[in-house]
Amino acid sequence: MSTSPSFSTQLIGQTEKTLNAILARLLAGTGLTEPGWVTLTLAVRSGGTADLTVVVSRVADAVKISDAEARARVDELAAARLLVVPDVAGSPVRVTDAGSQLYTRIRSSVVEITERMWGDLPAEDLAAAGRVLTTVLERANAELARS
Repeated sequence: MSTSPSFSTQLIGQTEKTLNAILARLLAGTGLTEPGWVTLTLAVRSGGTADLTVVVSRVADAVKISDAEARARVDELAAARLLVVPDVAGSPVRVTDAGSQLYTRIRSSVVEITERMWGDLPAEDLAAAGRVLTTVLERANAELARS
């Protein structure tokens, strides 16, 4: 008889809350919120090639907020001198040196922590979990789009 809980919304929710608490601890004192961290991450991963509308759209989609709210997150990072938002339409949003350094510091801590959490789990278990969570995410996004 297994002592592991069944896959459920409760398990997903508890996992998300715990992971968010870990992230909040990593972000403490940086001035970043979770949406700010997501925004910085997406800007870094764009490699300085995405224009403002693309970055805003990606943030809105990732955080499940409006474009106006996503633009506010981008503007907050620009005000904190972590991003440079160009005045010219079509020009890319750039990550400043300070933004890049902050991202690297936090990201390295995230990598260390996630390695402790699931680095020793079998690859086939991780692949199965990835498939299941991807399917659930796709269905959840479809449900959200219906509303």
